[in-house]
Amino acid sequence: MKNTVLPVSILLGLIASLPVLTGCGRARAQAAAEAATAGLPPEALVVPGADPALFAVDHPEQFPLAAATERAATSELVVTGSVTPDVSRNIPVVSLASGRVMAVHARLGDTVKKGQLLLIVRSDDVSGGYSNYRKALADEVLARTQLERAKDLFEHGAIALNDLQVAQDTEDKAKVDVETMSEHLRLLGNDPEKPNHMVEIQAPASGVITDQQVTTGSAVQAFNTPSPFTISDLSAIWVVCDVFENDLANVHIGDTAEISLNAYPDRVFKGRVSNIGAVLDPNIRTAKVRIEVENPGIMRLGMFVRATFRGQTRQTHTIIPASAVLRMHDRDFVFVPEPDKKFRRLEVVGGDLLPDNTELQEIRSGLAPGQQVVTNALVLDHVLAQ
Repeated sequence: MKNTVLPVSILLGLIASLPVLTGCGRARAQAAAEAATAGLPPEALVVPGADPALFAVDHPEQFPLAAATERAATSELVVTGSVTPDVSRNIPVVSLASGRVMAVHARLGDTVKKGQLLLIVRSDDVSGGYSNYRKALADEVLARTQLERAKDLFEHGAIALNDLQVAQDTEDKAKVDVETMSEHLRLLGNDPEKPNHMVEIQAPASGVITDQQVTTGSAVQAFNTPSPFTISDLSAIWVVCDVFENDLANVHIGDTAEISLNAYPDRVFKGRVSNIGAVLDPNIRTAKVRIEVENPGIMRLGMFVRATFRGQTRQTHTIIPASAVLRMHDRDFVFVPEPDKKFRRLEVVGGDLLPDNTELQEIRSGLAPGQQVVTNALVLDHVLAQ
């Protein structure tokens, strides 16, 4: 295709018909005309494009403005977790005798008091204990009789002092055996004076039965694990949360935490970070963070919770009306005023609503305190869309 060179008169006429080209623009047009007369290709004329984030309105006074303020607050991190028992408050119920369970008087989930009967076990250990106790009693009676006879013979010079001392030693050892067998039966929960082949196992502490390993007819072994029951003191519990590796720098031992339950969303419980796991989960890259919380009686094991960590350092956040934030395509925007009846749509990073005033919202970045924003971004966006 051949280049077409316009006559100079036509170019000058075009320049005269473009009143918007003034200053630098007119100079460039004249340069293009001179280039055309010389047979050179004209210089490119660039017209600036429109700003897609800038909008003009006829009556900007119809859209009230509010100045962004600043608010000092502690650093915050929200994670999820669950309620678990404090392992230091888990008390195993130990059976001191082996045997067969004859009756179970408590079940999983029951609240029990210290000393309450939990189960009855028929045990050969008790039968053997009573047998040994009666044998020890018989030996002690014989040893005492022999000692009295030895004393009488020694007084009449019939035996030597050594024979008397041997009889005394035998009596003393027989008494020790009786006391040992008697204490063994009491340790099993039986009265030495009332023969009974059953062992009554009682609760060693008050709490909730969180584990049960026996039923009626099952066998138990002395000092064996797992224990027949586990009693947990739930007056204080643990909330264990998963914190991602990238957020661990925001969590410190001693930080306060606010715990909210799905079952009771209106109640907030206070806790304190007592441990941060030293090993990360290799699959999801999280560490276990433990929070100690006092239980008012409504927190149950396994409950799903939402934990908000409050840091020890204070940060300054920008605060604006919540209605000034426009949520669009998973991003947050605000409108700020510009000269010549215009508004600019500005992208920001929104935060949470203030807990004490849900009409205000934090802005984490993108907006500085003192800047003005349109108080109702949704209304302005609707007008611009029309």
